Amino acid sequence: MNPAISIIVPIYNVEPYLRDCVDSILDQTFTNIEIILVNDGSTDNSGLICDSYSNGHSNIRVIHKEHKGVSSSRNSGVAAAKGDYIGFVDGDDRIEPNMYMELYNLCVETKSDISICKLGREINGEIINIDNQTFQMNLNHIDAMKELFKGHLYRFSLCNKLFNKTCFKDIQFPEGRIHEDLSTTYKLFANSNKAMYTNYLGYIYVKRNNSILTSDFSKKRLEAFIGWDEILCFMNEKYLQLSNEYLAAFTYGCIDNMYYILNQVEKKEEKKELLKQLSYYAKKYLTQIVKADVISVKYKCLVLLFVLNKNSLIVFNNMKSKLS
Repeated sequence: MNPAISIIVPIYNVEPYLRDCVDSILDQTFTNIEIILVNDGSTDNSGLICDSYSNGHSNIRVIHKEHKGVSSSRNSGVAAAKGDYIGFVDGDDRIEPNMYMELYNLCVETKSDISICKLGREINGEIINIDNQTFQMNLNHIDAMKELFKGHLYRFSLCNKLFNKTCFKDIQFPEGRIHEDLSTTYKLFANSNKAMYTNYLGYIYVKRNNSILTSDFSKKRLEAFIGWDEILCFMNEKYLQLSNEYLAAFTYGCIDNMYYILNQVEKKEEKKELLKQLSYYAKKYLTQIVKADVISVKYKCLVLLFVLNKNSLIVFNNMKSKLS
């Protein structure tokens, strides 16, 4: 009999955190699971730790592969998964004991293809966003897509969600770039019928000081806009009625990254090149941004200033500071 849930864990050099991660999955109150540990060519002892777990637990499988990044690992895990539903846990995070019980029951009881729980953030050993009251929300297909871009309840992270395996039909994670969640999750939602959300805090994201997404600005961050370009083309074709939501999310992302480049990149030529790359994407969708009802005049002016008047970046920086 196949497991109800396949849990895929991409692993690359996370030896100090890996046991806590895998133990938190083994401690799940929902036990009809398989755990697929994908060792992405780790150079520390992560691979040996994976094998030790596999030898001691019949529901753990290990895939050893050459280092190609988290997208490649997730693709390998999805291809190997036998479960009716698929979940993801990063090798340096952990989950609460009832997480998959909550998510599985929500999917089955409401006949939803996707269930989502609240993502907790741990900084210096403290979870910073705990809710005192619990609630659930049933989202039809369009509302689930809309919320993905509004971001009030959830955003693009894969790890606080459980997906029916059918959502992955004809979908691959983009290999060789970061922001793979951004580039994939909207397609999974597009393949779904509806979703259920609970503010049960099930997934604990542990902020690491050396993360590329938490350190000073890196040009790798602009790979997000390769994903955004794909998103906007897709949404303009299939979900134009949600243009306010996805254009607003794109615009705020542009402005934030402009601000980070201006304030975190010291070398003048590097700063100029990064701003040029970002300007390409902002300019491509400028007409839509200007027409979007939900974007304020102030933010439209910020984008216009950036795209049309490159010599006014100091003014832009001052305006952004006042709006922050």
